[in-house]
Amino acid sequence: MIGTAWAADADAGHGGLFSDPAFWVAVAFVIFFALAGKVLWARISDMLDKRAAAISKALADAERLRNEALKAKADAERTLTQAASESAAILQQAKEEAGRMQARAAASLESAVALREQQALDRIAQSEAAATKEVRDTAVDVALSATRALLREQVGSPSTTKQVDDAIAELPRRLH
Repeated sequence: MIGTAWAADADAGHGGLFSDPAFWVAVAFVIFFALAGKVLWARISDMLDKRAAAISKALADAERLRNEALKAKADAERTLTQAASESAAILQQAKEEAGRMQARAAASLESAVALREQQALDRIAQSEAAATKEVRDTAVDVALSATRALLREQVGSPSTTKQVDDAIAELPRRLH
């Protein structure tokens, strides 16, 4: 019944726009969206601001980490370059030291060989000198014995014997 009365009123045309339910639905819709939109806009805006802040923070962190990584990479490259140059220097120094040690060993070997050779020559000279002295001493002893025997046979007088004995006694001193 109310529906028919309401429809009859609508047909009568005496309320105009304010009596139209579609108008009130539209007004309610606009008011609802104006109030809800304001609240929704604030929430969406806060949420987007928080999201933007989180993204900015993440970008700042990523940039900081990138800078740290680039710095660590540069440090590692510098350390690698330094280690390579140090290893090259150590290798060069080791080669030079090996060359010096080889030269010292060669010089030491040469001096040892020269020393041994000189010692051998000295021993040979000593042996020759000893052999010569021994031969000379033996020759002198043989000559003395032969001279004594010869003089005793040829000289028979006692005074001559004394002079011969004196001369024979002086022979070793004069021959040596």
